[in-house]
Amino acid sequence: MNIREITGAAFASAKFDNLETDAPRPEARGGRLFIDPALLRAVSEEAFRRSAFRLRRTHLAALARILEEPGASENDRAVAETLLRNALVASEGKLPLCQDTGTATVVAWKDESVATGAGDAEELAEGARRAYTRNNLRSSLLGVSGIFEEFDTGDNLPMQVHIEAESDGEPGPSYRFIFIAKGGGSANKTSFFQMTKALLEEKTLEAFLKEKIAALGTAACPPYRLALVIGGTSPEENLRILKLATTELLDAAPPFVSGGEDQARARERGWIRRDNEWEERLMEIARTSGIGAQFGGSALALDARVLRLPRHAASCPVSLGVSCSAHRNVLAVIDADGVRIERLEADPAAYLRFLGGGAERVVLRAEEAASAPKSPTARPSGTRIPLDRPMAQLSADLSSRKIGDRLLLTGPLLLARDAAHLKWHALLAAGNPLPEYLLRYAIFYAGPAATPPGMVIGSLGPTTAQRMDGYAEELMSRGASLVTLAKGNRAPSWTDACKKYGGFYLGTIGGAAAILARDSVISNEIVDYPELGMEAVRLIQVVDLPAFLIVDDKGKELYSMLRRT
Repeated sequence: MNIREITGAAFASAKFDNLETDAPRPEARGGRLFIDPALLRAVSEEAFRRSAFRLRRTHLAALARILEEPGASENDRAVAETLLRNALVASEGKLPLCQDTGTATVVAWKDESVATGAGDAEELAEGARRAYTRNNLRSSLLGVSGIFEEFDTGDNLPMQVHIEAESDGEPGPSYRFIFIAKGGGSANKTSFFQMTKALLEEKTLEAFLKEKIAALGTAACPPYRLALVIGGTSPEENLRILKLATTELLDAAPPFVSGGEDQARARERGWIRRDNEWEERLMEIARTSGIGAQFGGSALALDARVLRLPRHAASCPVSLGVSCSAHRNVLAVIDADGVRIERLEADPAAYLRFLGGGAERVVLRAEEAASAPKSPTARPSGTRIPLDRPMAQLSADLSSRKIGDRLLLTGPLLLARDAAHLKWHALLAAGNPLPEYLLRYAIFYAGPAATPPGMVIGSLGPTTAQRMDGYAEELMSRGASLVTLAKGNRAPSWTDACKKYGGFYLGTIGGAAAILARDSVISNEIVDYPELGMEAVRLIQVVDLPAFLIVDDKGKELYSMLRRT
């Protein structure tokens, strides 16, 4: 099978909606298909709008399976339920699934006889710009004004566009697309390795994968859709296939025949192949890692794809990547019949009821919480931790808790992440003191999406903690950053600093930004650096924000404890 046949199977099995637009319809004339550029803008805008608020049924069903999995931990099920409830909130179309609404990416296949009379990349980018600026999504892209100077572009551009030329298909020419919104956290977990033939041995490959799966951690908001690609005619080709594999687009790649196959059969089946046996082995490695769906357990991954490609005899490129719990991929087709766009689940509550069991119970509990938000059964479980008190008192309270304890945070929190930390570092480098607010409040590493009308804040979730690890000594030694909240594991240097200075690191559920914003945040104001856009320093007030104790003042750390068990 070639790439068109493999991807064609995904398009053939997808459910599509007709896209209604004011733009002129595609016109088939003289064996060619003429597409008005306005259609490119329209399909791009709708794809990125739709994917910000809705998930595929396949993804919802995979999350729901965790609720019934005998080996899943209590924390696994808590994360899965939270992510499903987050999908219910996001489907209302106001708060996106995740605060990081991603880098806008499109991969497209344009048949030879398709004509647009325009710069397709520019038209598709304009559609993405409209989606991000009209739908309370977040501008995460930074432009550059110097090698060290950056600025928020304000519209989430530039966009990544990759368009491939193809021969005309049957029954006529078409333009096919997959729109991908990839968050920074999951993109950062794309790993590439230039290996050698020595890796292509059973025990060596298994050991390699155990090491790399453990290194994934939880910073990219599991449960993950895992993909592994071995081989490729170049590093770029290997990574291209990895990107598509994480979207489910290459699922129809022919698997290897159990027991082996001859060269003639291998050539006949094509150069992109799946290995079902190693997919299951990869899943078993993920299950037994102990990492689980963010806070320990067996549900690190929902599924896995292992793809094998030809390679140069002197090279063995290998890549490992994930699609996170905000699995945002949308197919679209423009042909003589019009514009069709993949149908994502607009009513997840009805679908979860249809699945029954734990999935249906999630909906019932969500409805109960909505009707009686102040009842004891409606709030999440955990020990209430007041934040509106001196840092010494807050620290003493946290010091009495156990690693892995579930907490409910209520009170003031600073929102700050990469750019703000660099600002504070510059203050110290210039001999200036830190802002007073840093000594008073716990810090939540987060940058919200745009605030919808009538709401307190836009979708809000944790960013990756490790990016701030380099500031441990200079901040904690001055009494700042003694209590931080984010997602994922931290470097040993942060744990050491917590032990040295009496600090704590708390984790909250990544990928649940809509429900966190709606249910936990009651006020929001910018207190510093407004020019940083979504990275401005904010002071928010939260009620019963769920968290877990990950690192304490004694030097204990959750994820290292999980690895030992």
